[in-house]
Amino acid sequence: MNHQQLIISGVGGQGILFITRLLAETAIAKGFHVLTSETHGMAQRGGIVISHLKVGDFSSPLVRPGQADGLLALKPETVPLHRHFLKPEGWIVANATPRAIVEAEHPLATMDADSIALAMGNPQAVNLMVLGRAIAQSSRLFCTATEVEEAIQRKLARKKGALDGAMAAFRAGLGAAP
Repeated sequence: MNHQQLIISGVGGQGILFITRLLAETAIAKGFHVLTSETHGMAQRGGIVISHLKVGDFSSPLVRPGQADGLLALKPETVPLHRHFLKPEGWIVANATPRAIVEAEHPLATMDADSIALAMGNPQAVNLMVLGRAIAQSSRLFCTATEVEEAIQRKLARKKGALDGAMAAFRAGLGAAP
């Protein structure tokens, strides 16, 4: 898959921009063109944040409604707010309990990343868990788990503690797939 349009949403402070940049760097390492854009609701933590990521030959960084291949939702409340970006065959991966989201139109994969992150003692790790869960759903993303792990290692090479926590969180997401 050499082109993809993704929406990543949640609230400020969840690391939405971190995983957007991580995916962008992974795509660039694969030789793909990348465009990103983000919209911040409130300037403080807790406001809605949405990030657009386009991998491939696109001319505009914003994903138009009905054109996204996937939605990564770091908060269940953002699914109804942003599902209109999905194309009919688009998919959703969400940080949510299985019954927290009612979704009939698109394939939905969930994981309770909040609880897992708290149990791991790393509540900021939700973003990498959801990303891991998305990659574990075969053929959903333009990259492999190994390629993302390499990008995490490059990005956090000088921060050993952060690197270990990030890798553990990402692998927890990979392991959450049924």
